[in-house]
Amino acid sequence: MSIAKVYSAQLIGLEAHIVTIEVDISNGLHAFSVIGLGDRAIDEAKDRISAAIKNSGFISPKQKNQKVVISLAPADIRKEGPSFDLAMAVGYLSAVGEVEFDPAGILILGELSLEGYVRKVNGLLPILCQARLRGYSTIFIPDENEKEASLAQGVDIYGVTSLREIIEHLQCKRIAKKVEHMKMPREKDIAQLLDMNVIRGNETAKRGLEIAAAGAHNVLMYGPPGTGKTMLAQSFVSILPPLSYEQSVEVTGIHSAARMLKNELITRPPLRSPHHTASYPSIVGGGSFPKPGEITLAHRGVLFLDELPEFDRSVLDALRQPLEDRKITISRARGTVTFPAQCILIGAMNPCPCGKGRDHGCTCLSSVLLAYQRRVSGPIYDRIDISLSVSKVDYQKIMAEKTTGEDSSAIRERVVRARERQKNRFTLYGSDKLFNSELGAEDIEKIVHIDPEARSVLTTSAQKHDLSGRAIHRVIKVAQTIVDLSGRDCIDVSDILEALQYRRKEG
Repeated sequence: MSIAKVYSAQLIGLEAHIVTIEVDISNGLHAFSVIGLGDRAIDEAKDRISAAIKNSGFISPKQKNQKVVISLAPADIRKEGPSFDLAMAVGYLSAVGEVEFDPAGILILGELSLEGYVRKVNGLLPILCQARLRGYSTIFIPDENEKEASLAQGVDIYGVTSLREIIEHLQCKRIAKKVEHMKMPREKDIAQLLDMNVIRGNETAKRGLEIAAAGAHNVLMYGPPGTGKTMLAQSFVSILPPLSYEQSVEVTGIHSAARMLKNELITRPPLRSPHHTASYPSIVGGGSFPKPGEITLAHRGVLFLDELPEFDRSVLDALRQPLEDRKITISRARGTVTFPAQCILIGAMNPCPCGKGRDHGCTCLSSVLLAYQRRVSGPIYDRIDISLSVSKVDYQKIMAEKTTGEDSSAIRERVVRARERQKNRFTLYGSDKLFNSELGAEDIEKIVHIDPEARSVLTTSAQKHDLSGRAIHRVIKVAQTIVDLSGRDCIDVSDILEALQYRRKEG
């Protein structure tokens, strides 16, 4: 009888793939099939589409003696989820002559309820951002996704609440609501974040976190329970610069693809804090249809691993490559997907299994202590630039002083200035690096300036403590960030000595 074609899309990893939906209707006994390697949700779409069409005032496919075949192409790519419902329903109504329109340049996404209403879908923002590059200029989405869709630029987006509404729009009877584009989402209230000024004492640890924020260095905090390691990690986000528009779009898109985006857009660097019982796929990502893991959800933000030695050894070792390359590649039988993983790792651990430490009555045997520390492999320790001892504080003395620490806003201003200095320096030398923590040996030789006396002190310390080449480079990278925070250009002796102070103490 008739054939029609419409377009939809789905995510594979974070890349949008266009799906062509072809609807063929022919005479014969009633039959309704959806082909094209769909999952269970797509197979069940036949009933949702039929009910939605009937309850929207049209004749249901099940009320006619006809054979309906809906093909999702390309047929060799696995299709997942209910986001094709709306496009399949529009395609069917176009095939039976209820609506006529040119499908070129139009994408349709949305799940249908039995009443014909359009429900929210996940992973929408990356599709919208890539649609213009695929040649699409008009997109119909669920009205519930309007806030997320407002971040996309360069395409006309219409939010629809029902199947009837999109049909009337295509019939030019009533124009659907157009989504207004937002150049920059309103930043979350900074007051919602834990401020550094509520943490009394441990000024050395705060200074170390400021350096880590400025240069994007990975951090390890160790100390007895109850000394504030978790509070320091949670307040760390408050001293990071807010996300730019491009970064906000990227991070919001990742959380949308992972089906973890709530009603608000992400404008602050995310803080992910998985429990130490988290599985391998939950941390690095995976699944038959690969989804982002915690290290990708922490992109542009912080991955906080509390009780670091309690994590499974294989989980921690899986972080080696993404911590070095700032991305993670997941290979499965159906293909390979690469997710971004540019985050700052903050680990926290007790000094020993009992948690007391040698200075507070620890009775752990040396062999037990060594086995505890070896739960974290050497290669993971090698990727940590700053180690901070978080000790117990004299609360009576601190409360008697009646003074508060420095506000996060003041620290954040210094961090922003230091990052701007890094950006200008890398641009000047034609480097594609973003932070000091990413500097390689060649970059250090070309970009970093070290005072001769400071170089002599570093050489002496390296010989005395038997530092490896990688350890020496870590000291230089931390020292360069210290220089950027102070607004100077050359590393001197005090910078080297402070950077050496943040090295991990063995045993």
